[in-house]
Amino acid sequence: MTISMSSASTPVFVSILKALSKCIGKARAHAEAKKFDPNVLVTVRLAPDMLPFKNQVLIACDSAKGCVARLSGVEAPVYEDNESSLSELEARIAKTIAFIESVPAEKLNGTEEKSISVPRRGFDPMQFTGEAYLKEFALPNFFFHATTAYALLRHNGVDLGKADFLGGGR
Repeated sequence: MTISMSSASTPVFVSILKALSKCIGKARAHAEAKKFDPNVLVTVRLAPDMLPFKNQVLIACDSAKGCVARLSGVEAPVYEDNESSLSELEARIAKTIAFIESVPAEKLNGTEEKSISVPRRGFDPMQFTGEAYLKEFALPNFFFHATTAYALLRHNGVDLGKADFLGGGR
């Protein structure tokens, strides 16, 4: 049996986004236990020249919704990127999950050979087939930003482990 484009994308994105939302909940609890404003975590960075936690979450969400939209041909919702609190980031994740889950599997399946063009600022667009786009760009980019968000929380003392990132197992 072959794997479908919908089964290789939607459940992966949804599972990790739900886990990321739970990690944010743990971050809030950690901040409250340590008696500091949990929204301080929105702007934390591992290095001065990297994007902060907020952007890691936004880009993970945008990677997931952009992938599903490009593959399916469905218009992706546009978000304002104005989140400034952990609660707003959780809401962003929830909106992203709702969009991804709203796209029928039939719109994703059979897109392996679909021509995908990904615009880039100041460069020619990247060109992929649907399958290459999913495997070689969308999923790695999504995991990079989701992992970085996890690492930022962990680095700032939030009690997280591998099971938190993976969603606690099945």
